[in-house]
Amino acid sequence: MCGIVGVIAKTPVNQLIYDALLLLQHRGQDAAGIVTMQGTKCFMHKARGMVRDVFRTRNMRALPGNVGLGQVRYPTAGNAYSEEEAQPFYVNAPFGVVLVHNGNLTNAHALKQELFDVDRRHINTESDTEVLINVLAHELDKAATGLPLTPQEIFTAVAAVHKRVRGSYAVIALVAGYGLLAFRDPHGIRPLCLGVGPEGETMLASESVAIEGSGFRFVRDIAPGEAVFIDEAGQTHTRQCAEAPRLNPCIFEYVYLARPDSVMDGISVYQARLNLGETLAQRLISTMPPSEIDVVIPIPESSRPSAMQLAHKIGKPYREGFVKNRYVGRTFIMPGQSVRKKSVRQKLNAIGVEFKGRNVLLVDDSIVRGTTSKEIVQMAREAGARRVYMASAAPPVRFPNVYGIDMPTKEELIAHGRSIEQIREFIGADALIYQDVDAMKRVVGALNPNVQGFEASCFDGVYVTGDVSAADFHAIETQRKLQFDEEDGPARSRLALQSAEE
Repeated sequence: MCGIVGVIAKTPVNQLIYDALLLLQHRGQDAAGIVTMQGTKCFMHKARGMVRDVFRTRNMRALPGNVGLGQVRYPTAGNAYSEEEAQPFYVNAPFGVVLVHNGNLTNAHALKQELFDVDRRHINTESDTEVLINVLAHELDKAATGLPLTPQEIFTAVAAVHKRVRGSYAVIALVAGYGLLAFRDPHGIRPLCLGVGPEGETMLASESVAIEGSGFRFVRDIAPGEAVFIDEAGQTHTRQCAEAPRLNPCIFEYVYLARPDSVMDGISVYQARLNLGETLAQRLISTMPPSEIDVVIPIPESSRPSAMQLAHKIGKPYREGFVKNRYVGRTFIMPGQSVRKKSVRQKLNAIGVEFKGRNVLLVDDSIVRGTTSKEIVQMAREAGARRVYMASAAPPVRFPNVYGIDMPTKEELIAHGRSIEQIREFIGADALIYQDVDAMKRVVGALNPNVQGFEASCFDGVYVTGDVSAADFHAIETQRKLQFDEEDGPARSRLALQSAEE
């Protein structure tokens, strides 16, 4: 999962892109990059680290131009330690193309071989983004009949990309001397939206919060399969480039990944989480008497709306029982299991008065590996809780995700092959209540009737692209093992997910 942004304006865009990336920092903390264009010359800076650390004043001064794009990276393909695999990516032909990408190509390995054997293009990294930019460049070269390059030829190239590429992809690209291109996969799995500024500027970004937080007006989401091209004069051209587009956004965006103040595909993330809390309350009431609960406590941050609504529904007090240290890196971005366990105690501290002598219901957004949940349950007991119940606003995560969320193997998932009772025993809770899959889809989907279904494969095992095979799982698992850094040794374990609001 990554965050991407592109801006075209009449004035320099480097600061706008930097500010938007800060608003998207929750989508990736491993690396950041910005590229700007002045005339037909590109200026780029990218490195590992967070936005505030990657870009200094000298770097910003070296990024002139009125059009540009940026990305914050959380690697789900390629090498997590390679600065060369930080985005944006650049190819010099045809015209000069720079690209940022959020998502994951399930057929990247086959495409890489095809690019070499048929297209005569060399891929130098393990990144699927380098594969994607080369596919786009090759199709632009085929579509272009001369100079100048026309929007119609660009859309022809995007249509060809849709036919070759499988998986999830939200893309923003610069074509040197022509303008800004954005497109989304035919299922709309990963988010992408458009906004306009007070002086006619145009911004494309992963989430509406980046647009509104930059002082722009949110206009709309990019439709599945749609391509949008903004030329250097600021004129916007659009076309549906997929043959059978369907809106199937990733439901984990609403459960966990996106900021609560974003609206994605017409669905308020905050309202979605409130709805999840309400239906989770119904599930809880059918499982155990609410009278056994003294207090409802969220596990910060993204579970708060669900926990508040659940507490309201069952008529129990909602309390903040954990204080969060915001200056510690995210649990899921810690490099290995031992470090991840240690970081839970560094990141959260229990407020004893909220636990002592009480039956507490802890509410989390999801339970993935279970190791963090186990540690938090133990913290609640050490703080004096009489009984500790756990509720998850998401259903059991039983299947790997291949569309840009880093949960590559079934063996890493606590819910795979285990009963609810076995999971409860592992995390040490006195009771464990999970969200229902169908209820989750129903209450989130009710917020926008135009959504034709959700990509919810990690919960239901259904892969919406319909082309994910056992060989794909094997290739992705093998490739991701290449990310492991030798200095971490056997302790390194790739992380399941990216946290959203942490």
